[in-house]
Amino acid sequence: MENSNAKKLLDTYYQGFAKKQGWESVISDDFHFYGGDMTNQAPIIGKQAYVNVINRFSQVFQSMRVKKMIIENDNACVIGNYDYQFPNGKKINGDVSEIWTVKNGKLNSLTIFFDTLTFDKNSPKK
Repeated sequence: MENSNAKKLLDTYYQGFAKKQGWESVISDDFHFYGGDMTNQAPIIGKQAYVNVINRFSQVFQSMRVKKMIIENDNACVIGNYDYQFPNGKKINGDVSEIWTVKNGKLNSLTIFFDTLTFDKNSPKK
């Protein structure tokens, strides 16, 4: 069963995310982000911490679109399709599986799954 509030939140998020602005308003203050490092399952906690992650990620993705969105109550799964350009010049297109939860009228958590090896190979070494 689709939750219309979850749909509105996700629509607002992805419309802003694609433009790289205006998505932050639907993120909860105690947001939990899981992903990006399969060896560390601990979440990044807090809205500002997630904003910082996305500010870094925004330097790599050029455009994005939602391919599929499935909503059940306060849970959703979105398949996002991204066009990336890495600092080394390599351009690729890839899908990311994004699992969301909604709590108290805000997006409260996100777990992502994607090809981390491709990112590691094309990102600058720390």
